[in-house]
Amino acid sequence: METKNRRGFIRDLSLLSAAAGLSTVLPLDLFAGEKKEFFKISLAQWSLHKTLFAGKLKNIDFPTKAKKEFGIDIVEYVSPFFDKKESDKTYLKDLLDRTKSEGVQNHLIMIDGQGNLGDSDENARTKAVENHYKWVEAAKFLGCKSIRVNAAGKGTEEEVKTAVVDGLGRLAAFGKDHKINIIVENHGGYSSNGKWLSSVMKQVNNTYCGTLPDLGNFRISADQEYDKYLGVQELIPYAKGVSAKTNNFNEQGEDTGIDYHKMFKIIKDAKWSGIVGIEYEGNAISEDEGIRKTKALLDKMLQQYG
Repeated sequence: METKNRRGFIRDLSLLSAAAGLSTVLPLDLFAGEKKEFFKISLAQWSLHKTLFAGKLKNIDFPTKAKKEFGIDIVEYVSPFFDKKESDKTYLKDLLDRTKSEGVQNHLIMIDGQGNLGDSDENARTKAVENHYKWVEAAKFLGCKSIRVNAAGKGTEEEVKTAVVDGLGRLAAFGKDHKINIIVENHGGYSSNGKWLSSVMKQVNNTYCGTLPDLGNFRISADQEYDKYLGVQELIPYAKGVSAKTNNFNEQGEDTGIDYHKMFKIIKDAKWSGIVGIEYEGNAISEDEGIRKTKALLDKMLQQYG
């Protein structure tokens, strides 16, 4: 009996040793039974821009609507809807208290109308950079991770790139000091050229500078549109978020202008994970219905690729 027990002990010890050896070469989450989540869903405020501009919804009530009406607990703001209160600490505290009470996470603020970071005039460019500082500070106060900016300017492709690298680089340095990411959306002009914008990222070379690929926003000019699938493939390595643009849906609940299956295979193959924001922009159905249909489509992508 003693010999048999000793043999069993040696066998068990060998199995444990083998498992320990495997743990050095296999992912720890394999043993923990955990799987890294592909993405979480957020609601971009622009999905409700008509409602907001009409005065039927206030910025401070947006997080509550996201949580209670759509079951979404991550939100993305748009700067104009702050109604110039982005430096008002009392207002920001009220908004932060609201999100905390609702259990909502503030993810980012999309910034528009603060000047061109790629302005060829150095003084104007510096002013644009400094105009964004208050938004970095507001984002930090609210617990956001990022602000979305635009890489815009006038001139040739190379002239604007040189200016953008400078302006964006300086803003990213400020963002780094505050631990806030400065992320660029493909938002028309040169920025909707995936190759151009990815080269800007390489030149800025700051971990606090990245992209926010918009799945459907690749129109460079009235007569030129960049390949959206190629663009996402080029921008996703630098992405700190993704905007899930939708406009119209077919009977199967698929967006008629973007092949979401193809898009999310590209994103999954890049081994990206993070937050994907709903950005419904269509007119055929209500904003609320468009948000729900986009959420259902993203849920389908999670089932297929998550």
